Amino acid sequence: MIDPFTSTVRGMTEPNPVFAALREGGPVVVADAPAGGPVWIVTDEDLAKEVLSDPRIVKDPAMAPLDWDPFKAGLEPTAAQRPSLTTMDGPAHTALRRAQAPLLTGKRIREQQDRIEELARDLLSSYSGVVDLMADFTTRYPLTVLLDMMAIPRENVDRAVDGCRQMFAGDQFGAIQALMDVAATARDGGIAAELRDRMPPDTPEEEVRYHLFGLIFASQVTTDTALGFVIARTLGTSDGDPVEETLRQNPPAPFSLWRFTAEPIDLAGMHLPERAPVLVDIGGLGLTFGAGPHFCVGAQLAQAELRAVQTVLARDFPSARLTVPYEELQQIVLGGIGGSRLKELPVVLG
Repeated sequence: MIDPFTSTVRGMTEPNPVFAALREGGPVVVADAPAGGPVWIVTDEDLAKEVLSDPRIVKDPAMAPLDWDPFKAGLEPTAAQRPSLTTMDGPAHTALRRAQAPLLTGKRIREQQDRIEELARDLLSSYSGVVDLMADFTTRYPLTVLLDMMAIPRENVDRAVDGCRQMFAGDQFGAIQALMDVAATARDGGIAAELRDRMPPDTPEEEVRYHLFGLIFASQVTTDTALGFVIARTLGTSDGDPVEETLRQNPPAPFSLWRFTAEPIDLAGMHLPERAPVLVDIGGLGLTFGAGPHFCVGAQLAQAELRAVQTVLARDFPSARLTVPYEELQQIVLGGIGGSRLKELPVVLG
């Protein structure tokens, strides 16, 4: 059995062996969790959809195994510490989702498509010569788009980029504070101000800023990983649609975020105790943006951003090309819920 939590480097066209290995293991596969003990990985589509909607399987990291180190496990703050869409369940989650989901509907994103393409074109135009788009563009572009929608002044993009890099470097608390500070600069007229208006009037400002941090970071971390593959496919191969193939073969998140059993349950004939960690193999099952109550609220925005880059490259940079053969590109596979991203993406845009 291949360890799904092992990091590795794989060629661009090399298939992911984890998906196939999990399929062979049955509807639920037991593996060793990085923070210790077992983790139950759901690999059957029908069962996955049940798990993603089961109120007995919760997102709150407070229900993680008692012996887990939160930092080693990569856990978010608990729902009590930092209420958020990704750590709350039940009525509290439903109420928060009703406040956030209208900000990023398909209709609103379609109305922004020209602006998203404009931002992509302007940012790509700022590079010259041979440029590694994984070094800056894939981080900066989704942040530029979302901060524009939030009416956050453009000069704060650099601060947001630095905050995300702090998170990748392991400074979770510093990164959260940095991105909350960026959120605090939002002006009237954007979705940040709209979210404030949609929250209960007694919501503390600190909590509102944390919700805005969540929107900023989530919009960056998932789109970042997919962008490199979309650009590589757009410039390097004519096989299939670059966006669709990327979401199918290189999903931003191969597994769901951590879930935990709130009580003992049975899954596919297996008995799981209380506090059992559960993952869903959303990458292998094609559930790229999840399912159930926690379906990604930013799914429409992520796809619009990917599609905008594909469109802009074809329309505005017809001479753009990879400077290495497509087949020689390499992807860094982080393992577990971390996904994969291209190691480098050297491109000449004009």
